Amino acid sequence: MKRALLMAALIAAASVGQSQGQTSARDLRGIWQAKGPAFRDLEAEKGVITDPANGKIPYRANARETVQKNQRERTTADPLLACFQPSVPRATLLPEPFQIFQNDDRIAIVYQHVHAYRVIFTDGRPHYDDGIEFYMGDSRGRWEGGTFVADVTNFKPETWFDGAGHFHSNKLHVVERYTRTGPNTMRYEATIEDPEVFERSWKIQLTLERHTEPNFQLVEHECERDAKGIYRHPPEFLKRLIP
Repeated sequence: MKRALLMAALIAAASVGQSQGQTSARDLRGIWQAKGPAFRDLEAEKGVITDPANGKIPYRANARETVQKNQRERTTADPLLACFQPSVPRATLLPEPFQIFQNDDRIAIVYQHVHAYRVIFTDGRPHYDDGIEFYMGDSRGRWEGGTFVADVTNFKPETWFDGAGHFHSNKLHVVERYTRTGPNTMRYEATIEDPEVFERSWKIQLTLERHTEPNFQLVEHECERDAKGIYRHPPEFLKRLIP
């Protein structure tokens, strides 16, 4: 019921934006999805990490050891497998669609994965105070020409960037850029910094494609705990996440 009410509210918001005649460059609405397996390991996919040029995440001393431990234990340690929300930018990388709604003072993104969603306010309000943390972060947005920029802070530290164990602390700061490159394509960029984990900021870039199939819509991706206390995702999702 809560998801149905949320969807109804966001659809109404999208209708407001449409009636006011937004330009195509600033119209991000639609159902989008990233292509490719970057969700499994950002460093393994050539060209996804664009800075630094070597494609490696610039971890501080000893942080790489944590990544290696996470990788060894990923089939049980990945927070996604315990029904955690995916956080940012992992929610965008996953092999599942998400839908963007917008009006004059906010953009909302609803993800198929475990009912996750974000509201990105564009009315100039500040971020929440330090110490108030969210799995999906706290997002504030603005337009720079035809690019929508989302500044995301206030993260909980329990999530990963991908299925390979790349991690962060609660000092994570992500700046996303969404740029339409065609009727059904969009460039997604994210600049990532975390002074407790990384020596410097680093960047990723990939292409999002808009679903144009007739009547295409998000479906319910449930992650539930069974009677034995085991978390269960849909089997077809697990096959893609852990090949």
